[in-house]
Amino acid sequence: MDIFSEFLKTTGFASMTWGNAIMILIGILFITLAIRKDYEPLLLVPIGMGAIVGNIPLIEGMALSVYDAGSVLSYLYFGVSHGIYPPLIFLGIGAMTDFSTMLSNPKLILLGAAAQIGVFLTFLGALSLGFSYKEAGAIGIIGGADGPTAIFLAAKLAKELLGPIAIAAYSYMALVPVIQPPIMRLLTTRQERLIRMAPPRRVSQREKMIFPVAAFLICAMIAPGAIVLLGMLFFGNLLKESLVTERLANTARTAMIDIVTILLGFSVGASTQAATFLQPESMLIFALGAASFAVATAGGLLFAKFMNLFLKEKINPLIGAAGVSAVPDSARVVQMVGQQEDPHNFLLMHAMAPNVAGVIGSAIAAGILWSVLT
Repeated sequence: MDIFSEFLKTTGFASMTWGNAIMILIGILFITLAIRKDYEPLLLVPIGMGAIVGNIPLIEGMALSVYDAGSVLSYLYFGVSHGIYPPLIFLGIGAMTDFSTMLSNPKLILLGAAAQIGVFLTFLGALSLGFSYKEAGAIGIIGGADGPTAIFLAAKLAKELLGPIAIAAYSYMALVPVIQPPIMRLLTTRQERLIRMAPPRRVSQREKMIFPVAAFLICAMIAPGAIVLLGMLFFGNLLKESLVTERLANTARTAMIDIVTILLGFSVGASTQAATFLQPESMLIFALGAASFAVATAGGLLFAKFMNLFLKEKINPLIGAAGVSAVPDSARVVQMVGQQEDPHNFLLMHAMAPNVAGVIGSAIAAGILWSVLT
């Protein structure tokens, strides 16, 4: 009986806290949303399972968690805490991305830039709530709706907030179909939502091959802090568009990005231990993240309406909501909302222009914040 009693003390049941139970339920909720609602399943399933694993009570003296030096999970988490996984994700995104619609209508790049207002307004909001400059910068980037960028910047500026920032960023990316449509309907009229746009012009293969090199040089000069993310993004795109490295491009956009997504999502989820995650500042980060995402969406919409004051060929302001860099989910939401008004209005191709511009914009914003706040 003494042996049995000692065994019971080593089980998770004996050390389970309310915080662990709450985080395990949140992990189950993430998995449920991914399966039942199809909300970013490639992200929420690994994060949800990681949250369950990370909140099993630990045995004293055994290195098991992501925060225990020498544990297996700590080695997996190394790629998160040192910003290794995000550039690899960007490489895969670059190999999947077609910049043709953006190149065919360059003025739509401005919508991707306008959406980054959420980043900088949230930065100011976080400062006003008592966060340090570095912490505020890491929190602000959630408004870009770009999980890898948020993780990369948090790893550089505020490692102690990495878990809440990563979960907030990926949660709001997954909830794009829930958060954006009400804002889009509130800030646009039915007449504006019915605007049809002319088909984009055909972009030559030469333009596609020149773009990643030229765009990287311009962006890197503006924000040297973004060279790792943008370098990998445009490198991946060059692999795709050069037409001579299809094998490498295919690996980057399939097997490699899938492996890194699994490791990143699971590691981030496992870092959400109740003792470190369920803190007042985590709740503030979630609130600021929601505000940041809403402001970014509104910024893109309102700037599209502003552009229409000067354009002869009007643009549908709905595509401004795609300026956040949740690729391609926000572009799909634009298509969905547009077709609810007119089933024959196809906005997806146009929305992809500010969407991919938003990816570049969020990386530049992160580079600027890193450069200024370091």
